[in-house]
Amino acid sequence: MSGNRRKAILVSAALIGGTMLMTACQASDAASDTGAAQGSTPSARSTPSAAPSGKPGTPSGSPAANGKGSGAGDGSGGPKQVGQACRANDIAWSTKSESQAGGYILITAKAKPGITCYLPAKLPTVAFGSDGTEAGPAEQSPGRQIELTGGTAAYAGVNPKTTKENGGKELDSIIVAVGNDDPDPVSLKVGTITVNRPVVTNWHTSPKDAVPVK
Repeated sequence: MSGNRRKAILVSAALIGGTMLMTACQASDAASDTGAAQGSTPSARSTPSAAPSGKPGTPSGSPAANGKGSGAGDGSGGPKQVGQACRANDIAWSTKSESQAGGYILITAKAKPGITCYLPAKLPTVAFGSDGTEAGPAEQSPGRQIELTGGTAAYAGVNPKTTKENGGKELDSIIVAVGNDDPDPVSLKVGTITVNRPVVTNWHTSPKDAVPVK
């Protein structure tokens, strides 16, 4: 009901009440007028009962009544959608030191339970130290997109030191993200390593293909 209509009903009810008080003190010849005023009261009182129909009516079980549209469940706060690009916090990470190719770090990525996402066909972002030294490509050609779901795993190999001369930064962890736009990079412990011109491979479905050679 609009504010103007509600205000009109309240004013009407006040006038009727005033008329009833005045007619109680008047002579009996005014009783018919009082009866007429009283006869109009039910219609004035019945008006508020029509108020619910004046509001937009929606059944209690309808999507609008429940605060959900036809696309309910597609918004934030619901389950992750199949086909999305992976972010670092979608993934269960692990690392392992390997001795091949002079020694490297094997990164293993698996989707967390209930998540299906895709690793893009590009290098993972791997950085070292407080200055954010970033690993360059260990392969000349780009990789391929990999779906992570269930027990599927993807592998990337990191060689922290590609130079022959001594020297470099001594570190014990690496920062990994799924691309430079990933808002949730993770820090992974790798043991003590020397970092100097590091490189990283593309993502692979086999750990044998993730040996960084340059």
